[in-house]
Amino acid sequence: MKQIFKVSLFISLAAFLTACNSAEQTAQEEEKAEKVRTSVVEKHTITRTLPLSGTLEAYESMNVAPSLTGIIEHIYVEEGDRVKKGDKLVRMDQTQVRTTKQSFDNYEVEMKRMDALKEAGSISQQTYDQTKLAFDQTKENLKYYEQNTYVNAQFDGIISAKNYEDGELYSGASAVLSLVQINKLKIYVNVPEQYFPRIKEGMSLDIISEIYPDQTFKGKVEIIFPTIDTSTHTFKVKVAIPNAKELLRPGMYVKTYLNLGDEDIMTIPYQSVLKLTGSNDRYVFINDSGYSKRIPVVLGERYDESIEILPGELKVGDELVVVGQGRLVAGVKLEVLSGDDEQE
Repeated sequence: MKQIFKVSLFISLAAFLTACNSAEQTAQEEEKAEKVRTSVVEKHTITRTLPLSGTLEAYESMNVAPSLTGIIEHIYVEEGDRVKKGDKLVRMDQTQVRTTKQSFDNYEVEMKRMDALKEAGSISQQTYDQTKLAFDQTKENLKYYEQNTYVNAQFDGIISAKNYEDGELYSGASAVLSLVQINKLKIYVNVPEQYFPRIKEGMSLDIISEIYPDQTFKGKVEIIFPTIDTSTHTFKVKVAIPNAKELLRPGMYVKTYLNLGDEDIMTIPYQSVLKLTGSNDRYVFINDSGYSKRIPVVLGERYDESIEILPGELKVGDELVVVGQGRLVAGVKLEVLSGDDEQE
């Protein structure tokens, strides 16, 4: 009986010691620290440059479409011709302007006679007024026909299209000519809404075309449209581009870079940012009193191996985990290695 008791006591003691050892081992494993390297989050001064893009347009364009319909007597230009402001472009059939001019000349003589008769008191006021009305109407008609029989260029430019020939019937369905200004161009760019307070008229932009990779052209903000597009959360900006050498042409695709000046921003190593599986959410780990703490972040622009972090939970002075973060979960004990320590 005593033998059986001794055996039972031995088994119980062994089980107790085993349990104690297991609990101690579990506690040790729970307290096992992950080896990481860290760096302090700081602010850096950068020159903020906003990249945008778009398609160049002629600064001014004109569809040469006479108000009068009828036969086109003569077109003074061909495609590719350069014209100056005021140059004649199109002459329509002159029959109406000729007949109206004859009527006007007759009324002009008649009005001189009426003025003399009225001064002598030989005609009634009603007769004089009727003749004066006919004269004024004929004068206005002549002015209209003279202005629309000849169509002139409204600005210096180049003829980009010619849709009719001399002698063809113009019905008003399409323009006779197209005139574009190319010694000055424009581009409309859509700017993210967060930059609305910072964009000012007169700001300078760099214009880059792949056709001229070694050249930088200059543009200037001319108009800032006052409303925000609710679907894209952008606003439109008109940029004017001097083009005296006419190297750039309407229709070219260009990239623009708007210099917003120096700015102090918070940047961290790009490799320290992790992505939440199944979403586009990003986060980092910091050393919070010896333990890992996960903090969500919103990314800004990338600068080589660094990434901008927009204002949020991460603060300047936080100890950011930059090596070993891929093995971490929240609440893990950390062992921060120095520069000479080797990481397993």
